[in-house]
Amino acid sequence: MALELTGRIAQTLDLQSGTSAKGDWKKQEFILETEEQYPRKICISLWGERINDIADVQVGKDLITVSITLESREYNGRWYTDVRAWRIQRGPGVSTQSAAPSVGPVPMPAAPDTSPWTDTAPRDGDVDDLPF
Repeated sequence: MALELTGRIAQTLDLQSGTSAKGDWKKQEFILETEEQYPRKICISLWGERINDIADVQVGKDLITVSITLESREYNGRWYTDVRAWRIQRGPGVSTQSAAPSVGPVPMPAAPDTSPWTDTAPRDGDVDDLPF
């Protein structure tokens, strides 16, 4: 599942790092405030080299579009959801019209109507006997 959010970075949280069985890791979280009638704040994670994607983004000023994935996992009977960014686009080309996640099918253009029944004008001898 891939979603996109558009907004401005409201806050950048402290860089986290450590070592696991797979090696060293780095994680940067930031708060994105959406550009909607009722703005929402969402905590988004960046891992590894993706941290550099927001290194020179100005907090509260630069408009960005973040492509995210959502993943939930269970631990001790509780569920935790992780919002991870996998692409960040910024600059004047970013659309501000829709900051809501875009989900669902893309509508297809309508095909031209070639049905012989498209003409609704009465023909000679036709009687409209419907009561309404």
